Amino acid sequence: MQGMIYGIGVGPGDPELMTLKAARLLREADVIAIPGKEKETCTAYQIALGAVPEIEEKEIIPVVFPMTKDEAVLKESHEAAVKSLAALMDQGKTVAFLTLGDVTVYSTYGYVHKKLLALGYESVLINGVPSFCAAAAKLGISLGEKAESIHILPGSYPVKDGLKLSGTKILMKSGKKIADVKRELLLTECPAWMVENCGMEGERLIRSAADIPEDAGYYSLIIAKDREEQ
Repeated sequence: MQGMIYGIGVGPGDPELMTLKAARLLREADVIAIPGKEKETCTAYQIALGAVPEIEEKEIIPVVFPMTKDEAVLKESHEAAVKSLAALMDQGKTVAFLTLGDVTVYSTYGYVHKKLLALGYESVLINGVPSFCAAAAKLGISLGEKAESIHILPGSYPVKDGLKLSGTKILMKSGKKIADVKRELLLTECPAWMVENCGMEGERLIRSAADIPEDAGYYSLIIAKDREEQ
């Protein structure tokens, strides 16, 4: 009998924000697939371990996705991931693939999910608390009110045009481009906040664009609002 796979969002960082469904499926899974080389350095695994300590006894399969925009390299890594995960399901095993935040928002598993479905495997997505919702709660601000639009932007790409959109702008994973993002925010003169390492060790809350540190890490999320008219 063929196994199946769950792509599980473990939430933004605080193990207490992982859902009950995610926790149950991790307990039931035969194998835990992690996005990284080692479980000791895999953030998603450490979050899941904090919520479900018993997964430490389970079989762990590392799935490595290189941090690159090179399409050829990415395609090769995705195909390798699909091959290794499919082999586990061919053995009748239930696999839980861990992802940070929510599995439907800029998750590498999305590519693997589509490929596995195309090959006839059963792949199910399990939501987690999105990082931008957790960040807004940490800051004590609302993401959207009344007719206010909410836009989610990849902060590692040019954001100039995106910041012109009306409403709330969420810039995810801005770390590598933080200096460029900060410069654009200062030019727009719009209210902005940043949360680094939300719910994790080293968490920082920044409440103005001017105070955004240019050495911010990979897990840095920025929220920008429309400039208030005087």
